[in-house]
Amino acid sequence: MSEHRAAVRHHTLRTGLVEFDNGTGSTVSVPCTIRDVSGSGVRLQLNSSAWVPDRFAVIFSGGLRKACRLAWRKERLIGGAFADGYASPDEQAAMMTADEQSRHRLGIGARVKAARENRGYTEAQLAERIGVTSGFLALAEKGEADIPLYQLMHIADLLMVGLDGLVAGPAPEDVDAASGAA
Repeated sequence: MSEHRAAVRHHTLRTGLVEFDNGTGSTVSVPCTIRDVSGSGVRLQLNSSAWVPDRFAVIFSGGLRKACRLAWRKERLIGGAFADGYASPDEQAAMMTADEQSRHRLGIGARVKAARENRGYTEAQLAERIGVTSGFLALAEKGEADIPLYQLMHIADLLMVGLDGLVAGPAPEDVDAASGAA
């Protein structure tokens, strides 16, 4: 569970539904507020005091449905870990607003830049090794372009860092300050 706790959460405060089988074959849908999401799970605030079983689904406003298992419960607040592990990039995009996606992209870019600088690579050197232009890498490091997953995997290998750390690790301090000012 520690890898789920370590994943960067993106605050949403949007409405959704928690859906589950009540044990008699009937499906129960309970409105909730989706407090935040990450690649590995979701934190929900129930809008009622309904009991929620260990297995349930969260339905996001755009229609995305994610199967979850109960990770923790504290009164009306519940944490759910995605039953299938991590959400895909397309699923994460459906879970987050455009502003949240922008902050996420900015965090990934900043972590790539920090890892690149820690290993002593220039933008041009890393760009050449992953098969992109220096201009694209500069945009990606500023959060203005999406880095495809296969390239993030290659970057993680080249820079000898974990992929999870690049995608969902702690954001460098200057990114937190920049996103707070926006």
